[in-house]
Amino acid sequence: MPLHPRTTKDLMLAPVAAQIDMNLQRVRDQSLDEIDNALQLELNRPPADDSPAERASRVLDLALRNVEVHDWHAEITDDAARLRLSGGSVSLDLGLSRSLMNYITAAEGR
Repeated sequence: MPLHPRTTKDLMLAPVAAQIDMNLQRVRDQSLDEIDNALQLELNRPPADDSPAERASRVLDLALRNVEVHDWHAEITDDAARLRLSGGSVSLDLGLSRSLMNYITAAEGR
């Protein structure tokens, strides 16, 4: 059964998700150090600390960089496996790569 948009906002979900995915492609399969360096370069600021929450926030900032989200809400899930877009009549989870998940959770073991 096809899913039809229920609100005007729903029409913008695909372009928002595609732009986010394009932003994450650059770091998707890099090493932890390469991801950290790319985030510092792209975001032009050092991390506030080395916590998983800070790392997830930085990955989210990169994902949303130069993306008009059209009132969609984006967050990294607690298990660091997905970026969730919500706020319309549906929500959408974009899977994060193993490298990005490891980058976010690596702070726990340091």
